[in-house]
Amino acid sequence: MRSKQHHSPAQRGEDGDGGGGGRPSIAISMGDPMGIGPEVIVKALAIPEIRKLARYRVVGVAGALEAAAQRAGIEPFWWSVEHDSPVAATAWTHDVLVLDDSGGGSWCDGGVSEPTKRGGELSFAFVERAIAMTKRDDELACDAIVTAPISKKAWSLAGKGRYPGHTELLAVRFGAKRSAMMFQSDVLNVVLVTAHVPLMALRNEITIGRVFDAIDLGHEACLKLGIVKPRIAVCGLNPHAGEQGVMGDEEERLIEPAIRLACDAGMRVEGPMPADTVFAKAISREGKRARYDLVVAMYHDQGLIPVKLLAWDRAVNVTLGLRVPRTSPDHGTAFDIAGQNKADASSMACAIRLAVRMAGAGVKAGGA
Repeated sequence: MRSKQHHSPAQRGEDGDGGGGGRPSIAISMGDPMGIGPEVIVKALAIPEIRKLARYRVVGVAGALEAAAQRAGIEPFWWSVEHDSPVAATAWTHDVLVLDDSGGGSWCDGGVSEPTKRGGELSFAFVERAIAMTKRDDELACDAIVTAPISKKAWSLAGKGRYPGHTELLAVRFGAKRSAMMFQSDVLNVVLVTAHVPLMALRNEITIGRVFDAIDLGHEACLKLGIVKPRIAVCGLNPHAGEQGVMGDEEERLIEPAIRLACDAGMRVEGPMPADTVFAKAISREGKRARYDLVVAMYHDQGLIPVKLLAWDRAVNVTLGLRVPRTSPDHGTAFDIAGQNKADASSMACAIRLAVRMAGAGVKAGGA
């Protein structure tokens, strides 16, 4: 068991209770330590304004953070203890606490150009520990989760392939009756009816209930994020939104009934609309939200291509339907640039800020 002090009490801003006051505690899972997760975490938390917002508990490989900080010329600002050390409880008051969990094995500091079983094992364990930290009923409980990128292939190699990604694992672990993936940014908000589903399987995945749940969860999330009367547009599944049945009947058979249910419930919803034009209506030429506050997309790339085109450096992935907020940057592991100090931490910084905002406001992202 060990503890490692990385900064002085003056730097920590301790004031008897660690300087925390009523700040929320945020669990951050490192993601795949062979990817850019360690780097974007270090760079985001190195921003003084972000460190003042909350207390952060980073679950991951301490050595990966130290290596990333050294490459970026950042003086380490955290305390590090082994994740199962009794010292962790006494160190909980520090602003940034790293719970070192290397799983008793090695890790690779960048230079890995493809997913590995080891990366899958570690990143899956990190998320599980972060989830457990939000389920505690004592002073060590965390109020929200921020997840750094994982490789779905690595999870599969590690025997965790039943979970296509964070969203599905979190929904199971929190027992969510319904959940959805939302991408939030200052220019465009998008919620997905389906997420990590092969295109050929969409026909069997989209139902009236799933379309309604995405609209409803997205509407509630917008309200809790301060949008008073959300204006919602719903995409069609087929080209031209089916062209009145000529190019498919999913719009008339599945999407329109869900929209009617949402309108009957008092929501302001329009659609189904052709996906190739609805996003142009949702934002203005100045790059700001215009006619719609939220777009409901039927599948992953239908919604994420415009999000990443318009707000690649500041969009945040939010899981709706959990009892605690969960956010994540909108990018992947980027193995090709890991270990080279090339990663942009803007999206991770936005993800942390949003998690703090939601946790501090008591927002349960969409209800359980």
